[in-house]
Amino acid sequence: MSTRQKVIFTEKGPVTGAPYSQAIACGDLLFVSGQGPVNPETGKIVYGDIQQQVRLTLENLKAILEAGGSSLNDVLKVTVFLADMDDFTQINEIYKEYFPEPRPARSCIQAERLPFDIKIEIEAIAYIRERK
Repeated sequence: MSTRQKVIFTEKGPVTGAPYSQAIACGDLLFVSGQGPVNPETGKIVYGDIQQQVRLTLENLKAILEAGGSSLNDVLKVTVFLADMDDFTQINEIYKEYFPEPRPARSCIQAERLPFDIKIEIEAIAYIRERK
């Protein structure tokens, strides 16, 4: 890892033990790894309905962004991975609550299978507004 890169970690986000960082800061950008519906307090996946999974996923994303000196308002690009594109409309309703106008650029794809059979995973790239 170069000296320009910094690993971002917060216990307010999920700690999975998998071989990746929650996020990496480089210059003015924060790259947040794909987040899913993992309860950060227990480390367990929450297999609720799609609304529960989306909210928890976005809360995890928010916690990691804040730990990196960013916020949902500073997100530039989001990639959403769905297990079922039929959930797209429900996801958008909740997504709009978390991302104010102007909303970030976004890609949304259906993945044949997500890790541990979760219904959604979201990754993001954000601007760092506050150095930590």
